[in-house]
Amino acid sequence: MSEDPTDLTGRLVVTLDLDGVTDKAGLMDRAARALALPDWFGRNWDALVDSLCDHAVWPEGAVEQGLLIVVRGWQPYSEARPGEWRTAQDVFAEAVDRTPALAVVLALGGSRLGGSS
Repeated sequence: MSEDPTDLTGRLVVTLDLDGVTDKAGLMDRAARALALPDWFGRNWDALVDSLCDHAVWPEGAVEQGLLIVVRGWQPYSEARPGEWRTAQDVFAEAVDRTPALAVVLALGGSRLGGSS
């Protein structure tokens, strides 16, 4: 893995698909599934940031390669629950700040455009 946190090449990619998510519970369920988080994952904001920063729960190979989480289908959720979405963005940002091997990016397009990507 590159020492440059802006270099995303070679990282293990996980897609967090929020298409159809309408609330925090849905976001937490999707995050738990996409990241294969353990059953004890608390499904709250603090637990999410802690899990994103905890290499012990990362997918196999992610610690060595770095982890890139691509969030897609987020626009409808951000519009339906703007306060929750701001908190989610803060959680992603905090996790990235605390964990140099982690990157989170927002995919543009997708479900909002009505086509497949």
